[in-house]
Amino acid sequence: MITGLWHTSFTVENLDKSIPFYRDLLGLTLIHEQTQNNEYTRKLVGYPDANLKVAMFSIDGVDVGPSGHILELVEYVSPKGLEVPEGTAHTRSAHLAFRVTDIFQTVHRLTEHGVAFKSEIVAIQEGRNKGGYTVYFKDPDGITLELVQPPSKERV
Repeated sequence: MITGLWHTSFTVENLDKSIPFYRDLLGLTLIHEQTQNNEYTRKLVGYPDANLKVAMFSIDGVDVGPSGHILELVEYVSPKGLEVPEGTAHTRSAHLAFRVTDIFQTVHRLTEHGVAFKSEIVAIQEGRNKGGYTVYFKDPDGITLELVQPPSKERV
């Protein structure tokens, strides 16, 4: 029986490039870095030569549960994988949505730092989040991320 979430993870090309984006630009807290070059990891990921660099992040004020983190970024030192196409319409694509209190201010700040957005801010006009705002943007590897400003009476 599933009892909760442990974390979300993305594979990135260069952890040293991704850490400043998530920590300094998005404001996540880097809580741990580690190298995983061991038999346990090779068995887990299914690559006999697996050597990974990993960074774990939390968000201040957000309950992260027993794992202590909500986002894990993984760089495969080996084996080097192939790039998958960018875009959310591809099978196996994923994205992570962050809740913000002022989407307009956040987008302005990120735009000033060169972050690429897929559109302008969109007013949510239907569904559970009607009255809120949302926008997709990209991390340094082209991974789709989302900002969501919930409607004024946020549903919990």
